[in-house]
Amino acid sequence: MAKKSPKKLRSQSWFGREDIYGFIYRSWVKNRGVPHDQFDGRPVIGICNTWSELTPCNTHFRVIAEHVKNGILEAGGFPLEFPVMSLGETLMRPTAMLFRNLASMDVEESIRANPLDGVVLLVGCDKTTPSLLMGAASVDVPAIAVSGGPMLSGKYRGTDIGSGTNTWSMSEDVRAGKMTQDEFHEAESCMHRSHGSCMTMGTASTMACMVEALGMGMPGNAAIPAVDARRNVLARMAGRRIVDMVKEDLTISKILKREAFENAIRTNAAIGGSTNAVIHLIALARRVGVELDLDDWDKLGRGVHTLVNLMPSGKYLMEDFYYAGGLPAVLRTLGEQGLLHKKALTVNGKTIWDNNKKTECFNRDVITPFDKPFKKNTGIAVLRGNLCPDGAIIKPSAATPRLMKHRGRAVVFENIGEFHRRIDDPKLDIDENCVMVLKNCGPKGYPGMAEVGNMPLPPKVLKKGITDMVRISDARMSGTAYGTVVLHIAPEAAAGGALALVENGDMIELDVAKRRLHLDVPEKELARRKKKWKAPAAPMSRGYTKLYVDHVLQANQGADLDFLVGASGAKVPKDNH
Repeated sequence: MAKKSPKKLRSQSWFGREDIYGFIYRSWVKNRGVPHDQFDGRPVIGICNTWSELTPCNTHFRVIAEHVKNGILEAGGFPLEFPVMSLGETLMRPTAMLFRNLASMDVEESIRANPLDGVVLLVGCDKTTPSLLMGAASVDVPAIAVSGGPMLSGKYRGTDIGSGTNTWSMSEDVRAGKMTQDEFHEAESCMHRSHGSCMTMGTASTMACMVEALGMGMPGNAAIPAVDARRNVLARMAGRRIVDMVKEDLTISKILKREAFENAIRTNAAIGGSTNAVIHLIALARRVGVELDLDDWDKLGRGVHTLVNLMPSGKYLMEDFYYAGGLPAVLRTLGEQGLLHKKALTVNGKTIWDNNKKTECFNRDVITPFDKPFKKNTGIAVLRGNLCPDGAIIKPSAATPRLMKHRGRAVVFENIGEFHRRIDDPKLDIDENCVMVLKNCGPKGYPGMAEVGNMPLPPKVLKKGITDMVRISDARMSGTAYGTVVLHIAPEAAAGGALALVENGDMIELDVAKRRLHLDVPEKELARRKKKWKAPAAPMSRGYTKLYVDHVLQANQGADLDFLVGASGAKVPKDNH
């Protein structure tokens, strides 16, 4: 029999009643064979499952959930699994990001409305991680995130290939005539050969690392391959631990302090993590009342080197990262350099330093020493200028060094449809010195801010052997992508930002070292263009998309819905009984 917590559990407002409604709550749950003593005051733990066959990264979550459930039972808890909206970046249109906030609402309201004392969040594909963390944070119950883990390394004709990263490069090879369509099809089967999320340091793996760096996951959460038995052990241990977290009243807000977010930002720099983490962590911080903005990313990322040699910035894959020591080895290095808040609390009740101070690195090609880093000073860079007064970002570790300072003629695409219609035209007036500009792909403009910022280069440039150009947009890009790509321009074009005013032939200056992005057009001319500008038509007049477009904040504010910022807490909803 589990020892009762000193604090009254939320679930007892349902199951602890000795009236007709207590009868109703217990009786209907008993219909699947639950004995009466399960309602005796033991913690009721929700298993928040994003399993879906429409989310390929998360298709093994039924197995993960069973291991969590076993751990909860072993620790004297009462597990209840429930589904929430699952977001798969690979299949959803127009983009899974459009629905991140909707899924967070699903999670928040599911937890608040039900007799749950704590939750285990099963996360995997890109947006499932931030949406579940955001939703649970707004209720502020004890919670642990368990990531599904990355796939095994892709293998193609004797070479390791990685999700997304090699998809982009192979696609360019096909467009340049270097790879046949049959070879392209063969690679499809070779790249994704097991359960799990992208095995590059894309957004899914980045967010799994963020879970661990924030203290919201068990040590080792980030990199254990999805099909490795140790992933199941981690899930089981998380199930055991959440029961004690409820008894300790260790809620999310006690872990997600300012120090936790600073640890995560520096970790993102050290792993060469996805630019998408910027938006997700800002949104998450705002749910728990922590002040976090773009300038924090720039300030905290300076002086932090990329230590992890993984695609898209480098050579190796997540499987190699795990065998080399995984994120614990990176966290120890950051701690030794004074770049970690060592006393930050984690879900296992220990500090982040206690969890990682004795870890080892077993392969210095994959995880490099701080004094001999894979790439130097490559934290996310935040740009400012008349083209992005509220900021824009670039990922230096994935960019071409010679293009980090560049001046070029703008070639403008008003939207993604126009881009696709024109990019392959041999008559397109463009060369490798130009700056590709894509508009109307931000939060309101796409809508949902799709991962289209890493625009494919025109074939006429590819055939010269050119592999990178400066690209600028209000869109996002996949964490698996690479290139000298300026993203998240704020305000976005659809909101009337300066990006909307750029015309073909304008000169644009990029200087990453000076954190500058400038449109070389006189202010009077920009004012004239602004008077002529008309906002694009709304993409939808009903439903969630209308709600989203009407209320979404800009990228620099986390692209959350304005009415979701902040938390409502775990107060038990009133009933009408």
